Amino acid sequence: MLTLPFVKMQGIGNDFVVADCLVEGAPSPEELQRRSVFLCDRKFGVGADIVICVLPSERCDFLMRMFNPDGSEAEMCGNGIRCFGKYVYDHGHTTRTSITVETPGGDKVLELTVRDGKVTHATVDMGKPGLERADIPMTGDAGRAISQPVDVDGESVALTAVSMGNPHAVYFVPTATEESIDRLGPALEKHPLFPRRTNVHEVEVVSPSEIKVLTFERGAGRTLACGTGACASVVAAHLNGRTGRRVLVHLLGGDLQIDWSDDDHVYMTGPAVEVFTGTISL
Repeated sequence: MLTLPFVKMQGIGNDFVVADCLVEGAPSPEELQRRSVFLCDRKFGVGADIVICVLPSERCDFLMRMFNPDGSEAEMCGNGIRCFGKYVYDHGHTTRTSITVETPGGDKVLELTVRDGKVTHATVDMGKPGLERADIPMTGDAGRAISQPVDVDGESVALTAVSMGNPHAVYFVPTATEESIDRLGPALEKHPLFPRRTNVHEVEVVSPSEIKVLTFERGAGRTLACGTGACASVVAAHLNGRTGRRVLVHLLGGDLQIDWSDDDHVYMTGPAVEVFTGTISL
């Protein structure tokens, strides 16, 4: 019988099943992708927003692959990569507090904060945001989509599109509500403008240095937090003249500090938590 030892982790409420594919006898990432629907199921499996695989890399310290609850593969996950960094340090795969991680959305650099021998927080260099329509990807003429009116079931929504290694569509409202993101999120995720679908974020600007974000994630639906989405929301807010470049982002699961630096890189700082360990039959 095939079994999977796993670690359940979370970053501000975005939760993950972490599978260590560096150990002998571990299932392949392809097998884990086939089982991701089951593993992410909150009634019959473990329950998670994403399955994360810890793998060797030829050019970085590690490789991270991620599988959604619908079985699709994600390019990048901001909350997940902080948990990934905590996992490889806490479980003895590295003793360094500065590591590089290869992802399908690009190579990332992590700076780990360690207290009493365990990682508590991580700062991730998320790289430069992609702003051209081809970066997202998004159909239409070449250029940027900033506050572009988009028809959604007869309603016009002004979208700003940002890639953080994965696609994001951001829109602004006076007050962010569950009703609004639940209604617009599924329609925008699969809108014809986005050939690979998109993550959707509803943003309420609290002040020039503070925003509130509600999220509908591609392949996962409503989640308590999205790290790449928080980064994309800050980039979009600044491009629309609503905030500065250093912003505290409030998500349902907690807060992230996002800095869009003068070097054009976006830096994300937040916590990572190990919840429990277990073994499940596949």
